[in-house]
Amino acid sequence: TEPYSEKELSQILHIRCEEEDVEMTDDAQELLTKIACETSLRYSIHMITAAQLVAQKRKGKEVEVQDIKKVYSLFSDVKRSTQYMIDYQHEFMFSEISQPEGGEGEAMATD
Repeated sequence: TEPYSEKELSQILHIRCEEEDVEMTDDAQELLTKIACETSLRYSIHMITAAQLVAQKRKGKEVEVQDIKKVYSLFSDVKRSTQYMIDYQHEFMFSEISQPEGGEGEAMATD
């Protein structure tokens, strides 16, 4: 199989918007297509509903670029999430766990 082209991704996203009754400006769909190309189609499809909720909150009738940007800033795709974990791994609790003094991998006595 081959990856979808940008045009195919745009068509798929357009169909999903129609199926979910989401009105989206052309600029917003173009941005969503770009995000799909750089991340994944699944991530972009999930952004449709979230962006619609953001648009409804601001009392908009259509999803606009600002709504897509807001959702993009709130929800990380796999690549950004992984990079975040790499960048901040030293600050997470699991990096502070040390081995028990009895040695590596010894089980605690329960008798």
